[in-house]
Amino acid sequence: MYSLLRPLLFALDPETAHHVTLDGMQLAHKLGLLPIFVQRPHAHPHTVMGLTFPNPVGLAAGLDKNGAYLDALAALGFGFIEVGTVTPRPQPGNPKPRLFRLSDEQAIINRLGFNNLGVDALLANVKRARYRGILGINIGKNFDTPITHAAADYLICLRKVYAHASYVTLNISSPNTQNLRQLQGGDELNALLLALKIEQEKLAEVHGKYVPLVVKIAPDLDNEQIQQIATLLLRHRIDGVIATNTTLSRSGVEHLPQHAEAGGLSGAPLRDKSTTVIRQLATALQGALPIIGVGGIMNGQDALEKVRAGATLVQLYSGLIYRGPHLVSEACAALNTKEQ
Repeated sequence: MYSLLRPLLFALDPETAHHVTLDGMQLAHKLGLLPIFVQRPHAHPHTVMGLTFPNPVGLAAGLDKNGAYLDALAALGFGFIEVGTVTPRPQPGNPKPRLFRLSDEQAIINRLGFNNLGVDALLANVKRARYRGILGINIGKNFDTPITHAAADYLICLRKVYAHASYVTLNISSPNTQNLRQLQGGDELNALLLALKIEQEKLAEVHGKYVPLVVKIAPDLDNEQIQQIATLLLRHRIDGVIATNTTLSRSGVEHLPQHAEAGGLSGAPLRDKSTTVIRQLATALQGALPIIGVGGIMNGQDALEKVRAGATLVQLYSGLIYRGPHLVSEACAALNTKEQ
């Protein structure tokens, strides 16, 4: 079905197509039609960070920034869903156009800039949803918050989402918020993780439950930077790491006219770069905390490659745009076969 719909969707502006797809999926879910078109994967439980994931294939943050489509997305068979990135205050993001398809290379460039309705609106949507599966909430800072005060924004979001999240992701690696990636630096990251870990401990006591903290890193890091990040993640007892966000590199798409557009590149050209970071991170961490692999997973073999490099779980985003919902069950099947 998706192969029939895709040419129609690709005839639309990418951001328009994004909203049309999600709204259409929501309608199909309400009418009870999604099970007719979507084959849910078999159960393949994984216990990671103290949480039991029904299967190891999740949805990456960015597709559902405001948590408005949780029930429909759950019907696609994901083992977990991550929503956001959400900021303390609503913000429109960067000027349009800000989303570009590079179809010849199965890639996307985005410079959305954390466009979202704010953390309170996301929580209202989460509370309305019937979804009770594993929910990650991805948090960030507002674009106009100085980088020196970034921790305050993360703390606001952490306090608000803690009771409703299965885990919380700190997005410090988007290339579309000015200076955000500075938070991956040694001193900045050390201070941020210290503040958030102290707050996590307080919130665990208040709410009577422990919600894991996960950090999402960029693919544009050298091995020395990865080693430094791994050391800080271990020092502060962070619960997991997502590798990776989008890349500033244009390797593999230089021949396409859209390559000069500013923003982060995702999709097939990111696959090897992301996998390399996962492999280096796995070596640095030595199994001490789990890695969620994301970046360029376009088929089941790509998912398997991430796990063989050191990931425990994987997430999809751009691959869904090009392959459709079938990619979820295909990736699950590939990972299930690996363990048999």
